[in-house]
Formats: sequence, structure tokens, C-alpha cells
Amino acid sequence: MLTVLIALGANALIAVAKTAAALLTGSASMVAESAHSWADTGNEALLLVAERKAGKEPDLAHPLGYGRAAYVWSMIAAFGLFTAGSILSVMHGISALQDEGPGEDYLVAYSVLAVAFVLEGVSFVQALRQTRAGAAKLAMRPLRFVLDTSQTTLRAVFFEDAAALLGILLAAGGLALHEVTGEAVWDAVGSILVGVLLGLVAVLLIVRNGQFLVGQVVAPFTRRRVLSALLDDPEIEQVTFAHMEYVGPSRIFVIAAVDLVADDRESVLRGRLQAVEDRLHEDPLITRAVLSLSAPGEGPLGTDD
Repeated sequence: MLTVLIALGANALIAVAKTAAALLTGSASMVAESAHSWADTGNEALLLVAERKAGKEPDLAHPLGYGRAAYVWSMIAAFGLFTAGSILSVMHGISALQDEGPGEDYLVAYSVLAVAFVLEGVSFVQALRQTRAGAAKLAMRPLRFVLDTSQTTLRAVFFEDAAALLGILLAAGGLALHEVTGEAVWDAVGSILVGVLLGLVAVLLIVRNGQFLVGQVVAPFTRRRVLSALLDDPEIEQVTFAHMEYVGPSRIFVIAAVDLVADDRESVLRGRLQAVEDRLHEDPLITRAVLSLSAPGEGPLGTDD
């Protein structure tokens, strides 16, 4: 939540400043960057909605909770980034290809871009700090972690801020070439490149949210963690089947077949299984666990299976 709030505040300030600079300079790159920042601001607002909706407690209608709502709202935010940011930037850049002559008020544009770079950098550092902390716990590379994590809002802020920083550099490059050569085409090319960058980020976010919505199985490190918890339970002799999938950010649904230690009557075994399920539910990662007894002859799973 803190990461999203910081990104929202930074993008709102940046969007206002870039819009003023675009009106003063008439720069195609500044128009693209202002559209980019307004789109990011709207996206962060939608990500706050995603966090709020996903945090609702399970009820009779949704026994596994509302966690997947985060992916729905994050996907809506990604579509917004694509339509409001990418398409507008590319179309405006194409229309500006026919412009001629030098631009005006370069100092204003450069100043706004410099301030925007600092504010976007603050937001990105917060997202990067959270990413590195999560990656360190799992001994993963930060980029691999942010691509694999079920925390969709973290992934969205991370890539949106990274794209924002790169977009500022592209816009500044287009302005600089416009100023040096007197050819407005460079400014237009900067706008188009910003739009293409936004489109690539939007497609990445849309694809990942779609994968989680349709039933993304858990990452290998999460599967190993849950299997270890099962095998470490004193009641369980072996695990012969395990299915785990995300039902929200850092929330999983577990179905497993297990052999219990020692034989007993069916009524007693059911109670022992329920006790194991209850212990699993103490883990905040596990929204629901459903255990059954293994069928005769099924082989055991290890933590690497």
C-alpha cells in the first residue's frame, strides 16, 4: 500500500507539471510524457481499489476470498495504460512528424523533466526496495522475483516507474535533438518511442494478470515451502499428491493427498486430517487447504516435486 501511495502522489505532481510544460512548449514529447503521467496516476488509483477489494474477508459467496479481484483491477489499470498512454502518445507523435522549425522554451521542458525524474526515482526506489527485500528472502534475482510474484500491485508499480524513468530519458533525447538540429521530427520520434514503451509494459502486465486470473500454479519456491510444511507435520508420513494455485496476492489454495502416521478408524483419521488442515491455515499464505487420504499404491512426493 505504501508503495502505491508514494507512486500515486509522485505521478499526480508530475502529471500537472508535464501538462503545464506541454502547453508552454508545444513539444510532442512533452505531450506524450504528460499523457504517460496522467495514465500512471489513474493506474495507481485503480491499484488502490485493487488492494482494497482484494482485502475483503471470505464469505459464503466467496469462500476463497476476494484476492483475485486484485488481478481484475490491475488488468483494467494495464488496459488504461495502453489506451490512455500508449495509443495517444504514438498518434500524437505521428501527427507531429510533419511539424517544422525549432521549438520553444527548452529550459522549461528540461526543468520539468529533471524534477519528474527525481520524483519518479523516489517512487521507483521504494518499489525496488520492496522487490529486493522479497527477492532476498527467496534467494532470487530481483527481476525474476518481480516477474514471478503474485503481488500484482508491486509488479505494476515497479514496471510503470521503470518505464517512466526511461520515458523521461527518451523525451529529453527527442527535445535535445530537436534543439540541436532544428528538426521537429526528433521530438515526434521521442513521442512515438514513449508510446511504444508504454505499450510493451501494458502488454506485460495484461499477460501476467491474465495468467493469475485463469489459475496460475504457485511458483516453485512457494510449492517447496508448502510441501515442507506438510512433510514436517508429525501426523504426516508422506504426501502423494499436491495442487496449489494462487487465489490472490500471497494467497494460495492447497489440495493434497497424504498418508498419516499409523492406521486408525476412519472417524479418527478425519479428525486428524482436520487438525493438520487447521495448522496449515495458521500460515497467512494459505487461504484454504483441503486434505484427503492417499489412494493405495501412490508414490510419495518430495519437496522438489
